[in-house]
Amino acid sequence: MLAGVPFALCFIQAVRAVPQAASSSTPSVVVSTAVASASALSSALSSQVPLPPVQPWCPSEIFCAGRLLQTVNLAEVYTDPKTIVDKPTSKSSQQVLSDFAAFSNGTVVEGEIVSLVDSDFRGEGLELEAVTLANFNANPAFLNNVPDPLLKSWSQTVHGFWTQLIRATNESALCPEGTELGSCESSFVPLNHTFVIPGGRFREQYYWDSYWIIQGLIQSELYDIANNTLQNFMDEIELFGFIPNGGRIYYLNRSQPPMFIRMLSDYVSATNDTAILSRALPLAEAELSWWATNRTLSVTSPYTNKSYAMAHYAVDNSAPRPESYLTDYLTANDPTLSVPLNESQRADLYSELASGAETGWDYSSRFISQPLLGGSNNTNPALRTLNVKSNIPTCLNSILYKAHTILEDFYSSGSYANSTLASSHQQTASQLREGILDLLWDKSKLAFYDFNLTSQSRNSIYTAATFYPFWNGIIPNEVVSSSSNAFGFFSALNMVLNRYNGTMPVTFLDSGLQWDAPNAWPPHQYIALEALRALPANVTSAGLPTPSGSQSTFDLIPAGQINLTEDALPGQFIINTAANATKTGPGADVSTLSGTVVNGGNATEGEGWAAALQRELANRYFASALCSWHATGGSIPNVLPRLSDQELNVTQSVNNTGNMFEKFSIGDVDSSGSGGEYTVQAGFGWTNGVVLWVASVYGQVLVAPHCPDLLAIANSTASTSKTSNSGATDVPAISKSVILAAVGVLAALLA
Repeated sequence: MLAGVPFALCFIQAVRAVPQAASSSTPSVVVSTAVASASALSSALSSQVPLPPVQPWCPSEIFCAGRLLQTVNLAEVYTDPKTIVDKPTSKSSQQVLSDFAAFSNGTVVEGEIVSLVDSDFRGEGLELEAVTLANFNANPAFLNNVPDPLLKSWSQTVHGFWTQLIRATNESALCPEGTELGSCESSFVPLNHTFVIPGGRFREQYYWDSYWIIQGLIQSELYDIANNTLQNFMDEIELFGFIPNGGRIYYLNRSQPPMFIRMLSDYVSATNDTAILSRALPLAEAELSWWATNRTLSVTSPYTNKSYAMAHYAVDNSAPRPESYLTDYLTANDPTLSVPLNESQRADLYSELASGAETGWDYSSRFISQPLLGGSNNTNPALRTLNVKSNIPTCLNSILYKAHTILEDFYSSGSYANSTLASSHQQTASQLREGILDLLWDKSKLAFYDFNLTSQSRNSIYTAATFYPFWNGIIPNEVVSSSSNAFGFFSALNMVLNRYNGTMPVTFLDSGLQWDAPNAWPPHQYIALEALRALPANVTSAGLPTPSGSQSTFDLIPAGQINLTEDALPGQFIINTAANATKTGPGADVSTLSGTVVNGGNATEGEGWAAALQRELANRYFASALCSWHATGGSIPNVLPRLSDQELNVTQSVNNTGNMFEKFSIGDVDSSGSGGEYTVQAGFGWTNGVVLWVASVYGQVLVAPHCPDLLAIANSTASTSKTSNSGATDVPAISKSVILAAVGVLAALLA
């Protein structure tokens, strides 16, 4: 990976394609199960804080919060806490618990934990098996929309990645349901149909990831896999009453952004397979009922005094998340706290952490009261101020609005016409729309902001969630009646494309959290593009506004919209200067070119501002995905040569063949994103899906990117690191082992 390595706007090298017909061979299926190599010191474990309450939704004594899981996590025998909860046991539940009890009543030595996991657990992911796609078409029709030979060949390569991410339940490796009987126990929730995994540590089906996966599957003409994905979700609604976050028992207390109905609509539009609706519509009603019953409350507007039924994320949970047990444990039991959290405070924090995971944005300053508390190298203090449940999210309510309008359309005509249901969904959608515009829309700043129930006002943090209402069909009157206001809404995106090398970040706060700057996520690029496409032609035909000679594109943003001064924005590093670009004035727009931006494609005569922003963002997204893949060993025979070992050594990718990352960097198209509670993942389902969608929709305006010179980056970074660390204010990162030792001392004192 090249996480965190800055990009420069010089010494760039063009990626050129050697003209050649794309290969039509079906990629081979390569599946590997990463069995962790456990190693630990033969020293006694630190004392533990008292166990959290047993969670009724997760009764397993092995894979849910309890003594075994807490002890194994504190031994740190795996670098990722998700590993242990994804490993099926090799013995019966009773035998595993008996083996654990044999040594856990006294002082526990780390070596004993190593022996336990080695002897009593199998490799993670064994419950899944790869599937060879018999109907895989190496040349789907969307490729004809991509005239550039390199980008066409690379799009075809990404299309082939589905063969590496398709999975089915491995019936021969399943453990019996429940925890009392059978020869083994597992956290895996078996699925009846094939599905696509995101990749990396995410080795099961996930809810909201699947929306962008389905966008790609549709372009790849893998309609049966898209159908199977929907069938799996319908099975889960029947079984659980809702769609869980992912396909493991430890996800059964939370969902994710409710994208099922939109997936269903897009699938039916692409295939005309209306037969699926006979099963899907009643289950769509059931899912919306779950959200209405479990995640909806009445909110009275301080602006109009009207009350609305609005949804929020709110998970009932009072223990560390099993898949992130150690991370949550250390956040709640931080030894640097002058006054330790009590049991009630820990339970509240665990609930907020789980609710943050339900948002899909885990984690972001968007839902944090003090986002920069502790600095970007120590995010635990900020995470302890999570306030997810007390926010009315722009994204969630916009998604639910669209779900109701889709169901209204399904019930308005055709085989499933039902005037009563159509009217009911129309009324609910109308009320949601009114609530969104009242509570979340700021007409002076021209942006949407989450509504904070604690402060009874809109939050001031500008986030990519502002694009969700447009994507879902809610465009305020102030925008549809004014070209100036319409551009003002997208002016921050325009600034990003001119000021930075990458794509639209989640926020402009560099907090150290992964859903903040400098990270830019594939779903948000898709949503921003769709938001631009939703604008009416009457407000988009004028050319892109330009700042005056003494200003930058920052000055085109409405006052207060992003709630930051220009010099507080993240920097853009420049090679050979050992510094960022200037932060104010026209010199800050280092990516501006004549009529376009760096890696933004080519301007055309008479191009309106919305079309220009779409062209630039689509090209920039392609540059991020392609350049970071190439920088980590990706190549295409006779089309895109592999980089030299010297270059690949910069990204530690000499033995790699290219990574499709889950997130990217605002300032470096050669790099993945960074930060968060796990290492950057490659695979990657939604990244691939958005690549294929962009190729299909914008293929005609895509131009082969110029990728940064890795050796120039390395040389510049090396020289910069010698001089750039003085005056740093962030709290230094502290190792987990040091924190655990301190927690142990604290636990002993409190015992």
